[in-house]
Amino acid sequence: MADGNTGPSSGEPKALEGLSTGQSGRKSLWQGSSQYRHWRFSKETLHQQRTQINESAVGAIKNAFETDEPGSSMGIEFLNAEDEYALVKLYVGKISQLCGHFRFDEEVEATAMTYLKRFYLKNTVMDWHPKNVMLTALFLAAKTTNHPISLEHYTAHIPKTSPNDVLELEFLLAQSLSFEFAVWHAHRAMWGLWLDFQTLPDSRPEAIKDIYNAAIDHVRMSRLSDAEFIYAPSQIALAAFYLASEELAEQWAKAKGLSPSDLDVIKEAASMISQESEQGGGINVEFVREVDRRLRLCKNPEKIPGTKAYIKRQEAAEAAAAEKRAKKALEADSQDMDVDVFGSKPINDASMHGASSAEED
Repeated sequence: MADGNTGPSSGEPKALEGLSTGQSGRKSLWQGSSQYRHWRFSKETLHQQRTQINESAVGAIKNAFETDEPGSSMGIEFLNAEDEYALVKLYVGKISQLCGHFRFDEEVEATAMTYLKRFYLKNTVMDWHPKNVMLTALFLAAKTTNHPISLEHYTAHIPKTSPNDVLELEFLLAQSLSFEFAVWHAHRAMWGLWLDFQTLPDSRPEAIKDIYNAAIDHVRMSRLSDAEFIYAPSQIALAAFYLASEELAEQWAKAKGLSPSDLDVIKEAASMISQESEQGGGINVEFVREVDRRLRLCKNPEKIPGTKAYIKRQEAAEAAAAEKRAKKALEADSQDMDVDVFGSKPINDASMHGASSAEED
């Protein structure tokens, strides 16, 4: 996983760091988070990460096809990194619809989107279809944000979905997230900025409230982009305010002493968000449908029940599990043999001496 310090926003302005901690001269809570340490990239390293995952997956899946039936990988058009990204992005957008149905709040929605995007920085859609991962990501996000829902109620409201469909991917998802469930979101940083804006000279609370409402829409749009992997939550929040009111954002930046280079980073983030808005989320539905059709032909046969590759993988997994169980049983038997249940083993001199010394004391 790439280190966050490679990104253009690695040095977050102290005025923005203060939104998270209110402290200066010491590491902020944000800088101590797993998100800061493990889930930040530059645009270049993010592209490289996705490309490496895709290329590695294509190589492995080609081998699986050949194992299943020699020559069967010939002529198959495998997905590239851009294809995968487009498909994942479609299902990131569908999370909002599901959250509306279940009446989940903003925190659950934003967290589920983050989980889905993070999952595909370590996995490929050719192994795990994003529709299935999306359902598990939302269920897990509801739990980790303290808005749990019963599995039966959840799956009962989703057509053609059983509890097992959600549960079978839950551990894999958690593992892919490195069990790092806490997410710092831009919509929370916005609240602190909004309060701060009201302290500016000649500020009008009514006008600032309207600007806030416009800015929150930009934050929601940012979730369809890679902004959260490149910029800090408070940078995204300020970028959203910049799009809603350039004048107000620059007034605040000046009051807080942000440098021109700091403001340039905010403008870069704003540009990324505005591109999503201009493209309506940047999702070409027809293109994604074509990607999904191709996916049916290049899905990893090891994940398709009934194929030779699937059966071989299952047999290997069962053999490994049996070997592990046998090893544990052998170790348990060995430990049982070492236990002197009836005290038949002679006590060594050192033990006797220790006991005598204890009695004398």
